[in-house]
Amino acid sequence: MKHTIDELLHGVNGLVTLPVVFVRINQLLENPNSSTEDIARAINLDPAFTVRLLGVANSTFYGFAATVDTAEKAVSIIGTRQIANLALSTAIASSFSKLPNKLVSMAHFWQHSLYCALAARKLARLCGIKEADALFTAGLLHDIGELVIFNRLPQEATEALLLVQGSADELAMYQAEQLTLGFDHAQVGAALARHWKLPPVLQDCISFHHEIHAAKQHPREVALVHIANILAQMAEIKTLDLADVGAVDPAAWELAGLAASDVVTQVVTEIQSEFVETEKLFFAKDTVS
Repeated sequence: MKHTIDELLHGVNGLVTLPVVFVRINQLLENPNSSTEDIARAINLDPAFTVRLLGVANSTFYGFAATVDTAEKAVSIIGTRQIANLALSTAIASSFSKLPNKLVSMAHFWQHSLYCALAARKLARLCGIKEADALFTAGLLHDIGELVIFNRLPQEATEALLLVQGSADELAMYQAEQLTLGFDHAQVGAALARHWKLPPVLQDCISFHHEIHAAKQHPREVALVHIANILAQMAEIKTLDLADVGAVDPAAWELAGLAASDVVTQVVTEIQSEFVETEKLFFAKDTVS
Protein backbone atom coordinates (compact mmCIF):
# COMPACT_ATOMS: atom_id res chain seq x y z
CA MET A 1 0.00 0.00 0.00
CA LYS A 2 1.40 3.36 -1.08
CA HIS A 3 1.35 6.22 1.40
CA THR A 4 1.33 9.95 0.81
CA ILE A 5 3.46 12.61 2.46
CA ASP A 6 0.32 14.20 3.92
CA GLU A 7 -0.58 10.88 5.55
CA LEU A 8 2.95 10.57 6.87
CA LEU A 9 2.83 14.00 8.50
CA HIS A 10 -0.70 13.67 9.86
CA GLY A 11 -0.48 14.12 13.60
CA VAL A 12 3.25 14.86 13.42
CA ASN A 13 2.82 17.46 16.17
CA GLY A 14 2.09 14.59 18.50
CA LEU A 15 5.49 13.12 17.68
CA VAL A 16 7.76 16.16 17.51
CA THR A 17 7.16 19.82 18.24
CA LEU A 18 9.07 22.98 17.48
CA PRO A 19 10.98 24.38 20.44
CA VAL A 20 8.78 26.88 22.28
CA VAL A 21 11.60 29.43 22.44
CA PHE A 22 11.97 29.29 18.64
CA VAL A 23 8.22 29.81 18.17
CA ARG A 24 8.27 32.79 20.52
CA ILE A 25 11.26 34.38 18.80
CA ASN A 26 9.76 33.83 15.35
CA GLN A 27 6.51 35.47 16.41
CA LEU A 28 8.45 38.46 17.66
CA LEU A 29 10.48 38.67 14.47
CA GLU A 30 7.25 38.83 12.48
CA ASN A 31 5.97 41.68 14.67
CA PRO A 32 7.40 45.03 13.45
CA ASN A 33 6.73 46.54 16.88
CA SER A 34 8.90 44.06 18.80
CA SER A 35 12.34 45.01 20.09
CA THR A 36 15.57 43.22 20.88
CA GLU A 37 14.57 43.54 24.55
CA ASP A 38 11.38 41.59 23.80
CA ILE A 39 13.42 38.82 22.17
CA ALA A 40 15.86 38.75 25.09
CA ARG A 41 12.93 38.39 27.51
CA ALA A 42 11.57 35.48 25.44
CA ILE A 43 14.97 33.80 25.62
CA ASN A 44 15.19 34.30 29.37
CA LEU A 45 11.92 32.39 29.80
CA ASP A 46 13.84 29.26 28.79
CA PRO A 47 16.77 28.94 31.22
CA ALA A 48 18.16 25.83 29.52
CA PHE A 49 18.32 27.56 26.15
CA THR A 50 19.77 30.68 27.73
CA VAL A 51 22.64 28.67 29.18
CA ARG A 52 23.21 26.91 25.83
CA LEU A 53 23.06 30.21 23.95
CA LEU A 54 25.65 31.87 26.18
CA GLY A 55 27.87 28.81 25.88
CA VAL A 56 27.75 29.03 22.09
CA ALA A 57 28.23 32.81 22.10
CA ASN A 58 31.38 32.50 24.23
CA SER A 59 32.88 29.61 22.29
CA THR A 60 35.13 29.50 19.25
CA PHE A 61 31.94 28.98 17.23
CA TYR A 62 31.73 32.79 17.17
CA GLY A 63 35.07 33.82 18.59
CA PHE A 64 33.95 37.11 20.12
CA ALA A 65 36.66 39.00 21.98
CA ALA A 66 34.37 40.19 24.78
CA THR A 67 32.46 37.92 27.14
CA VAL A 68 28.77 37.55 26.32
CA ASP A 69 27.10 37.18 29.72
CA THR A 70 23.44 38.05 29.11
CA ALA A 71 20.74 37.19 26.59
CA GLU A 72 20.42 40.88 25.82
CA LYS A 73 24.09 41.12 24.84
CA ALA A 74 23.85 37.91 22.80
CA VAL A 75 20.90 39.28 20.82
CA SER A 76 22.64 42.59 20.14
CA ILE A 77 25.92 40.97 19.05
CA ILE A 78 24.71 37.88 17.22
CA GLY A 79 21.52 39.31 15.71
CA THR A 80 17.87 38.36 15.98
CA ARG A 81 17.56 36.09 12.95
CA GLN A 82 20.77 34.27 13.88
CA ILE A 83 19.40 33.81 17.40
CA ALA A 84 16.26 32.23 15.93
CA ASN A 85 18.42 29.84 13.90
CA LEU A 86 20.40 28.96 17.00
CA ALA A 87 17.22 28.33 18.95
CA LEU A 88 16.07 25.90 16.29
CA SER A 89 19.47 24.24 15.88
CA THR A 90 20.15 23.72 19.58
CA ALA A 91 16.72 22.31 20.42
CA ILE A 92 15.54 20.31 17.41
CA ALA A 93 17.80 17.31 17.98
CA SER A 94 16.43 16.85 21.48
CA SER A 95 12.87 16.83 20.15
CA PHE A 96 13.60 14.39 17.32
CA SER A 97 15.71 12.11 19.49
CA LYS A 98 12.49 11.05 21.20
CA LEU A 99 11.21 9.44 18.00
CA PRO A 100 11.36 5.64 18.42
CA ASN A 101 13.71 4.26 15.80
CA LYS A 102 15.39 0.88 15.48
CA LEU A 103 16.64 1.15 11.91
CA VAL A 104 19.63 3.46 12.16
CA SER A 105 22.04 4.72 14.80
CA MET A 106 20.84 8.08 16.09
CA ALA A 107 24.42 8.88 17.06
CA HIS A 108 25.53 8.36 13.45
CA PHE A 109 22.56 10.30 12.08
CA TRP A 110 23.32 13.38 14.20
CA GLN A 111 27.06 13.06 13.63
CA HIS A 112 26.50 13.31 9.88
CA SER A 113 23.99 16.13 10.36
CA LEU A 114 26.39 18.14 12.51
CA TYR A 115 29.29 17.65 10.10
CA CYS A 116 27.02 18.84 7.29
CA ALA A 117 25.98 21.86 9.37
CA LEU A 118 29.58 22.82 10.09
CA ALA A 119 30.57 22.38 6.45
CA ALA A 120 27.61 24.41 5.18
CA ARG A 121 28.38 27.27 7.58
CA LYS A 122 32.05 27.27 6.62
CA LEU A 123 31.28 27.20 2.89
CA ALA A 124 28.79 30.03 3.33
CA ARG A 125 31.45 32.14 5.02
CA LEU A 126 33.90 31.40 2.21
CA CYS A 127 31.24 32.65 -0.20
CA GLY A 128 30.70 35.82 1.79
CA ILE A 129 27.12 34.96 2.80
CA LYS A 130 26.26 37.10 5.82
CA GLU A 131 23.71 34.80 7.48
CA ALA A 132 25.94 31.74 7.57
CA ASP A 133 24.09 30.47 10.66
CA ALA A 134 21.04 29.84 8.46
CA LEU A 135 23.20 27.44 6.43
CA PHE A 136 24.31 25.75 9.66
CA THR A 137 20.65 25.14 10.52
CA ALA A 138 19.91 23.95 6.99
CA GLY A 139 22.79 21.48 7.16
CA LEU A 140 21.67 20.23 10.55
CA LEU A 141 18.10 19.62 9.31
CA HIS A 142 18.76 18.50 5.73
CA ASP A 143 17.94 14.82 6.40
CA ILE A 144 15.23 15.38 9.02
CA GLY A 145 12.64 13.69 6.81
CA GLU A 146 14.50 10.41 7.22
CA LEU A 147 13.62 10.26 10.90
CA VAL A 148 9.91 10.68 10.13
CA ILE A 149 10.07 7.91 7.52
CA PHE A 150 12.00 5.60 9.86
CA ASN A 151 9.38 6.15 12.57
CA ARG A 152 6.20 6.08 10.52
CA LEU A 153 7.10 3.59 7.78
CA PRO A 154 9.73 1.24 9.24
CA GLN A 155 8.95 -1.64 6.87
CA GLU A 156 9.24 0.50 3.75
CA ALA A 157 12.32 2.24 5.14
CA THR A 158 13.92 -1.17 5.69
CA GLU A 159 13.16 -2.10 2.09
CA ALA A 160 14.84 1.11 0.91
CA LEU A 161 17.90 0.41 3.05
CA LEU A 162 18.13 -3.10 1.61
CA LEU A 163 17.89 -1.69 -1.92
CA VAL A 164 20.85 0.59 -1.21
CA GLN A 165 22.89 -2.22 0.33
CA GLY A 166 22.15 -4.59 -2.55
CA SER A 167 22.67 -2.06 -5.32
CA ALA A 168 25.52 -2.75 -7.70
CA ASP A 169 25.42 0.79 -9.11
CA GLU A 170 25.59 2.62 -5.76
CA LEU A 171 21.94 3.62 -5.49
CA ALA A 172 21.49 6.64 -3.22
CA MET A 173 19.11 6.47 -0.27
CA TYR A 174 16.78 9.11 -1.67
CA GLN A 175 16.57 7.19 -4.95
CA ALA A 176 15.75 3.96 -3.10
CA GLU A 177 13.05 5.82 -1.14
CA GLN A 178 11.53 7.09 -4.38
CA LEU A 179 11.41 3.54 -5.74
CA THR A 180 9.95 2.11 -2.53
CA LEU A 181 7.71 4.93 -1.32
CA GLY A 182 7.09 7.13 -4.32
CA PHE A 183 8.74 10.05 -2.49
CA ASP A 184 11.96 10.67 -0.54
CA HIS A 185 13.19 12.08 2.75
CA ALA A 186 13.97 15.47 1.20
CA GLN A 187 10.33 15.87 0.17
CA VAL A 188 9.12 14.75 3.60
CA GLY A 189 11.53 17.11 5.35
CA ALA A 190 10.46 20.00 3.12
CA ALA A 191 6.79 19.33 3.84
CA LEU A 192 7.57 19.30 7.55
CA ALA A 193 9.48 22.59 7.20
CA ARG A 194 6.49 24.14 5.43
CA HIS A 195 4.15 22.79 8.11
CA TRP A 196 6.34 24.47 10.72
CA LYS A 197 6.57 27.65 8.60
CA LEU A 198 10.34 27.65 8.68
CA PRO A 199 12.12 30.34 6.62
CA PRO A 200 12.01 29.70 2.83
CA VAL A 201 15.79 29.23 2.61
CA LEU A 202 15.57 26.31 5.07
CA GLN A 203 12.64 24.83 3.16
CA ASP A 204 14.60 24.99 -0.11
CA CYS A 205 17.82 23.53 1.29
CA ILE A 206 15.96 20.61 2.86
CA SER A 207 13.85 20.04 -0.25
CA PHE A 208 16.46 20.24 -2.99
CA HIS A 209 19.84 19.25 -1.48
CA HIS A 210 19.88 16.13 -3.67
CA GLU A 211 18.38 17.80 -6.76
CA ILE A 212 19.86 21.27 -6.90
CA HIS A 213 18.58 22.01 -10.41
CA ALA A 214 15.03 22.19 -8.99
CA ALA A 215 15.93 25.02 -6.59
CA LYS A 216 14.64 28.36 -7.93
CA GLN A 217 14.54 30.74 -4.95
CA HIS A 218 17.82 29.96 -3.17
CA PRO A 219 19.97 27.97 -5.62
CA ARG A 220 23.32 29.05 -4.14
CA GLU A 221 22.38 28.08 -0.59
CA VAL A 222 20.98 24.75 -1.80
CA ALA A 223 24.22 24.10 -3.71
CA LEU A 224 26.25 24.79 -0.57
CA VAL A 225 24.22 22.28 1.48
CA HIS A 226 24.56 19.76 -1.36
CA ILE A 227 28.35 20.15 -1.28
CA ALA A 228 28.41 20.15 2.53
CA ASN A 229 26.53 16.85 2.57
CA ILE A 230 29.37 15.23 0.60
CA LEU A 231 32.14 16.90 2.62
CA ALA A 232 30.42 15.61 5.77
CA GLN A 233 30.73 12.08 4.42
CA MET A 234 34.44 12.68 3.88
CA ALA A 235 34.88 13.94 7.44
CA GLU A 236 33.06 10.89 8.80
CA ILE A 237 35.26 8.35 7.04
CA LYS A 238 38.40 10.49 7.46
CA THR A 239 39.32 10.94 3.83
CA LEU A 240 40.40 13.94 1.77
CA ASP A 241 39.70 12.22 -1.55
CA LEU A 242 36.35 13.10 -3.17
CA ALA A 243 36.49 9.80 -5.05
CA ASP A 244 35.87 7.95 -1.78
CA VAL A 245 32.34 9.36 -1.33
CA GLY A 246 29.24 10.24 -3.33
CA ALA A 247 29.69 12.56 -6.27
CA VAL A 248 29.13 16.30 -6.03
CA ASP A 249 26.93 17.64 -8.82
CA PRO A 250 29.36 19.76 -10.92
CA ALA A 251 26.72 22.47 -11.16
CA ALA A 252 26.91 22.91 -7.38
CA TRP A 253 30.46 24.21 -7.56
CA GLU A 254 29.45 26.66 -10.30
CA LEU A 255 26.41 27.89 -8.35
CA ALA A 256 28.49 28.28 -5.20
CA GLY A 257 31.27 30.10 -7.01
CA LEU A 258 33.81 27.75 -5.46
CA ALA A 259 36.41 25.30 -6.76
CA ALA A 260 36.78 21.88 -5.19
CA SER A 261 40.58 22.14 -5.32
CA ASP A 262 40.44 25.32 -3.23
CA VAL A 263 38.10 24.29 -0.42
CA VAL A 264 37.74 20.53 0.07
CA THR A 265 40.87 19.85 2.12
CA GLN A 266 40.48 23.04 4.15
CA VAL A 267 36.80 22.53 5.01
CA VAL A 268 37.03 18.81 5.80
CA THR A 269 40.09 19.31 8.00
CA GLU A 270 38.55 22.24 9.87
CA ILE A 271 35.18 20.62 10.55
CA GLN A 272 36.92 17.52 11.87
CA SER A 273 38.87 19.67 14.33
CA GLU A 274 35.75 21.61 15.37
CA PHE A 275 33.36 18.68 15.69
CA VAL A 276 33.90 17.62 19.31
CA GLU A 277 33.55 21.10 20.79
CA THR A 278 30.53 21.92 18.64
CA GLU A 279 28.82 18.65 19.55
CA LYS A 280 29.16 19.56 23.24
CA LEU A 281 27.69 23.01 22.57
CA PHE A 282 24.68 22.01 20.54
CA PHE A 283 23.79 18.59 21.84
CA ALA A 284 22.79 17.71 25.38
CA LYS A 285 24.43 14.55 26.71
CA ASP A 286 21.22 12.59 26.37
CA THR A 287 20.43 13.75 22.82
CA VAL A 288 22.06 10.87 20.97
CA SER A 289 22.58 7.24 21.81
